This record gives sequence, structure tokens and C-alpha cells, in this order.
Amino acid sequence: MIATKNFDSPSNLADQAANTADQAIRSTQQVANNALDSLAGSVQDVRQKAVPLLNRASEQASELAQRGVAAVRDTSQQLRESAQRATDTTVDYVKAEPVKAMLIAAATGAALMALLSMMGRSRN
Repeated sequence: MIATKNFDSPSNLADQAANTADQAIRSTQQVANNALDSLAGSVQDVRQKAVPLLNRASEQASELAQRGVAAVRDTSQQLRESAQRATDTTVDYVKAEPVKAMLIAAATGAALMALLSMMGRSRN
């Protein structure tokens, strides 16, 4: 009896290679789809967590801006009141002591002129 060796024909080998390649492609597609599904879920989770944080940060920024505007308004009002008091005090002093006020104003003017004159000389 003659033993026959089982040799695969070239077309059979090509079919097996094609089947193996198809299985590898399907497997790769499935892994890629699973990875994309997982990534999409992760992105959705991050988005759901980020929206409340962004809303809270926006609210806090708005509140801080409102506080800043209120603080500037209050400080401005205080400065106006302080300037008005200083003006009133000066007017009252000039009315009460006109000669002293004129002497003080003249002395202050002379001191400023001397200071400006000295500064002008130091530059030259």
C-alpha cells in the first residue's frame, strides 16, 4: 500500500490565509469598536462632571465681579465725602481766619516755587 501524504493545495492554503486575515480584521474591528465605545463613555462622564464645575466657577466669578464693583463704588463715595469735608473745613477756616489763610497760602506758594526752582537747577 502506498501511503499518500496529505499536501495542501495552493488554493487551499490561500483560502486558509484569507480566512485567517478576515478573522484578524474582524477581531481588530471589534477591539477598536470597544475602545471607541469606552472612550465615548469616558468623554461623556467628563462632560457631565465638568458642566457643574464650570457653572459654579462662572457664578463665583460673577459674584466676585459684583463685589469688586460694589467695593469701588463704596470707596469712591468715601473719597468724595472726604474731599467734601476737607473743602468745607478749608472754607470755614478761611472765613474764620482770612489773614492767617492768606499768609499760609503765600508761604506755601513761596515754598513750592523755591522747591521747583531748586529742582530745575539740579537738572541743569
